[in-house]
Amino acid sequence: MEPMEKLLYSDGKTSLIFVAQAGFILKSSKGTTMGIDLYLTDCVERYDGFKRLSPKVFRPEQLELDYVAATHWHLDHFDIDAMPLLMANRRTKLICAEDCRMHAENLRLDGSRVEYIRTGSHTVCDDITLDAVFCDHGTGAPLAVGLVLTVDGRKIYIAGDTALRLDKAPEVAAYGPFDVMIAPINGAFGNLNEAENVRLCAFHRPKLSVPCHFWTFAEQHGDPGVYMELMQKELPEQKYCIPAPGEQIFL
Repeated sequence: MEPMEKLLYSDGKTSLIFVAQAGFILKSSKGTTMGIDLYLTDCVERYDGFKRLSPKVFRPEQLELDYVAATHWHLDHFDIDAMPLLMANRRTKLICAEDCRMHAENLRLDGSRVEYIRTGSHTVCDDITLDAVFCDHGTGAPLAVGLVLTVDGRKIYIAGDTALRLDKAPEVAAYGPFDVMIAPINGAFGNLNEAENVRLCAFHRPKLSVPCHFWTFAEQHGDPGVYMELMQKELPEQKYCIPAPGEQIFL
């Protein structure tokens, strides 16, 4: 099994690794690691019948992260098969939306290493700070949050699973300006579609826009080609990156 240091190479730089679906691993220049919304197994197929199409970039037992964050309770964001393995080292800390409490308690995770957050929460994770911000994932996940991560002088806005709510965008923008914006394009289950993602990007104007929530489940849709065409047409000056599973983006 490859050691994590080789899997998460950074050479003293800030980086993001796309782990498919809405999952990313952030690594600071100091080496602090945080996994966000990691979906590493096939638990969604077992519980909801959605077959996984994207490759598994990492096995849970390969990762020894400093922090794991989950923006809400859905299984492609809080992987109930992976989470016990991610937490098994007795060191990793979990930061998750309040609606993840049932999962954490059912899995009997070490409560001393779990922190529950709501919109407005502020958490310091070594050299990474985490602010929970507004998102609207509908009535099925009313406690879902977006995240603003501040690391190495950069601000990364992770919109989470959310509909387009430009009326609330100024509230989120107060945490910016953003170096990176990560937001869904699947347009199903209360999420932004490709055009709505571009509209949100036009509001925030991040230095780099990164779409997510595509290629993992046929039922969830999401076409990065449509996103690319709309971005080139509507925001030709906007820099964007469509990551492949396992791709590392250096910031």
